[in-house]
Amino acid sequence: MAVFRGRASKAGEAKVAGERSLLLGIGISAIGIGMYVPFSLVFFHHVTGLSFTLVGLVMTVTGLAGLAFMPLAGSAVDRFGAKGVNLVLYGIRALGFALYPFASSPAAFAAVALLTALADRSFSVVQQSLIGEVARGAARDRLQASTRALQNAGMGAGALLVSGVLALWGTGAFTHTAWANSAAFALAGLLVGRVRPATAGETTAATAGRPDAGYRTVLRDRPFLGLTAANFLTALGYCALSVLFPLYLSTWLKAPDSLTGAAFTLNTALCAGIGVLVAGRVRRSGARRTRSAALGAVLFAAAFAGQIVLGTLRPGQGATLAALLAIVVVYTLGELVHSPSAGALSVSAAPEPVRGRYLATYQLSYSLATALAPSLFTALLAVDGRLPWAVLTAAALGAALALLRLERHLPAEAVHAEPPAEAVHAEPPAEAVHAEPPAEAVHAEPPAEAAGAAPAGDAADRRPATAAA
Repeated sequence: MAVFRGRASKAGEAKVAGERSLLLGIGISAIGIGMYVPFSLVFFHHVTGLSFTLVGLVMTVTGLAGLAFMPLAGSAVDRFGAKGVNLVLYGIRALGFALYPFASSPAAFAAVALLTALADRSFSVVQQSLIGEVARGAARDRLQASTRALQNAGMGAGALLVSGVLALWGTGAFTHTAWANSAAFALAGLLVGRVRPATAGETTAATAGRPDAGYRTVLRDRPFLGLTAANFLTALGYCALSVLFPLYLSTWLKAPDSLTGAAFTLNTALCAGIGVLVAGRVRRSGARRTRSAALGAVLFAAAFAGQIVLGTLRPGQGATLAALLAIVVVYTLGELVHSPSAGALSVSAAPEPVRGRYLATYQLSYSLATALAPSLFTALLAVDGRLPWAVLTAAALGAALALLRLERHLPAEAVHAEPPAEAVHAEPPAEAVHAEPPAEAVHAEPPAEAAGAAPAGDAADRRPATAAA
């Protein structure tokens, strides 16, 4: 690690071998995702010709199957390495979208949808593991921030691109966008294939000699399970903008639906535009990952508390618009501070031989929050429009407190992006460095009885216990 710090100090920050290719591949993949995720039901309806009801049912069932596959993806990462599994998933996604236009029967669509859902749902686990495989120290935090910024920018660009295509050529262009998605995933896989592990020998050795450790190892790691539980509380907040915010605007504030689009646009623009800058500022401050992630959770809580105040006062439309945009800015800052630190914290807290299993467990916190959020938010909103924001405020503050309490129980290399300065520059005490044996010890003559050869048995008996053993 000292060598790593030395390189980083000379060149600003150590670069990952193949980093540009990795980030370019992630950006291209995000464009492909943005071309169909905002229109998923409509997209698959027009590509396959099947009814909306059938498409929705198949997507729900295959999505749940994809969640069940995540633990197997974690085991595959531990056995074969993150890079290899990542390339396989890119290949599956490319194949799936190439086949969608030919899946005109329910059985064919279900088969192709299941194939792609298994890859889609597992991709976040494998990508997080890949960041841990190719980067060390603060480079992990930088890649987390860059990845998030590119994903936001790419998905926005993909949505704009397909909107323009549909405006020019109509819904018949959905078939061509499916093939464009396939090409995007194939190209992304080729680019990501150029990335190399941080230390080839180290990674190979770790992969070749992996212990026979299953998910029981993860379940025995209480600090990591606590970290996963804290992330679940924060993940509920990540769902607020897409699930709760539109309902709250229309049912409680009686605001125009156009404000939802404005909030999404502002959030996406900030994530893509200043995400890397904010994360870099946090990283260069030397803050511990637990504390910067806790700060992000506190900013979430502040934004949610602002919604409670706004829902209580209910000012005029102009004031509501200004307040909502200010709240979205605070919320987005919380996202930009929390996400890179929490992601790098989870990757670094996972032991390398079983990192895939650990991160599969951690990513389930996001999946569970995403699954529970719609029913939870709508039930609370039916009681009082401010109640879901109060629950989210308490959850975010609880997550921040949990992160601070977990700090001393997590590995030091996970808490610190780089070793503390005092640990890196510590010198041995002067007396230990310059100590010389006493003069009499240097010039002492051996005792008379030791001058002759000792009996073999006595010599053997005086060996250290470990040597005798």
